[in-house]
Amino acid sequence: MGFVIEFSSNAGNFMRRLPSGVSLRIIEKFRQLGENPFRFLKHYEGDYYKFRVGDYRALIDIDFKNKILFVEVLDKRGRVYK
Repeated sequence: MGFVIEFSSNAGNFMRRLPSGVSLRIIEKFRQLGENPFRFLKHYEGDYYKFRVGDYRALIDIDFKNKILFVEVLDKRGRVYK
């Protein structure tokens, strides 16, 4: 069984504002991430991991005990790390 993916309200709102083609591509990558997260994730500062989808980046917090990937931030590559 894979990981469950949950989005913060800001990340969810950002996904809703994207063009449908882009959001579908990101959703597909998140589906793949839930099946095998450590194939795609790279460690970032502290307890966060970063996930790359084209020009977009997500900062993710992982709850290993409950198998939950919580997407804290989702934004364009230039803005996500600020």
